[in-house]
Amino acid sequence: MNQPAAANADAAGKRCRGAVARIRALVPGLAFFAAGAALSAWWFLQAPSPGKAARDHAGPPALSAATKAVLRHLGSPVEIRFYSLLDPASVGDSGREFSGRVEQLLCQYEQEAGGKISIARVNSFSASTANAAAADGIKPFNMDKGDTCYLGLVVVCNGHKASLASLAPEWEQALEPDLSRAIAGVDLSVPRPPPAAKADMAALAAVQQAIPNLDSVSVEDGSRQLRAASMAEFKKTAQEMQAKVQQAEDRFLQAQNSQSEEDRQAALTDLQQVKKQQTEKLKEIALESKAQVEALQQLKGAAH
Repeated sequence: MNQPAAANADAAGKRCRGAVARIRALVPGLAFFAAGAALSAWWFLQAPSPGKAARDHAGPPALSAATKAVLRHLGSPVEIRFYSLLDPASVGDSGREFSGRVEQLLCQYEQEAGGKISIARVNSFSASTANAAAADGIKPFNMDKGDTCYLGLVVVCNGHKASLASLAPEWEQALEPDLSRAIAGVDLSVPRPPPAAKADMAALAAVQQAIPNLDSVSVEDGSRQLRAASMAEFKKTAQEMQAKVQQAEDRFLQAQNSQSEEDRQAALTDLQQVKKQQTEKLKEIALESKAQVEALQQLKGAAH
């Protein structure tokens, strides 16, 4: 190859590498969406969950202002029974680590409540502890893999009881609001949420359509159904985003090869717009899902 041809080839290679670098800079979250981590995106409106390394060094995140408000208004002692009966043969490290984080969260509640909350920890396997978990409504799991496991919470105050019957790492960021709502539900001195009439009408209609048997569904189970539907929609949107961004990248590379600055700028603008549109769509889904869960909570609260 002569020197001019080699120089041209080298320049073309640099342009292509530069184009790829610019694309990656424009779409830093593409790998996130392509991995299908839509569930994590749903919680972007909530306090972000730190990674394992961050938790190891900084401890659990602080309780939210809403939770602290509930704990300040407690009028009677509240007992929280924490059932963590996990068979090491069938529950992996991630499950045990999640149980440990639940324990840390409960310690925060205990400290923040100033003596109004006591934690009963049930974490040793026996026939009596398994029977106690079942009697408190905690859902069993891994029955076909070894010893039956239980992981859940029961909140008790003045004869009133509420349970989080099945805890799972997938819904970890929902744990604090769910637990605080359960505490508020058993202690009648805690201010009640706004009436259902103030709930968003579109969200109410969506809840009633998504959960036809609303009267027979608990707040916990209904919230899980709504969040599962939200996750499915997130995944669908994420897949659409991946396809559209790929198309926009292809158009950008074609424009780069054409050596037309006008075409390159148009392709870059198109790529940025695709990302913006899909991000806004994810935010819209998150807001709608959040409103639906709140509407469900208000509906069930009004019914009682």
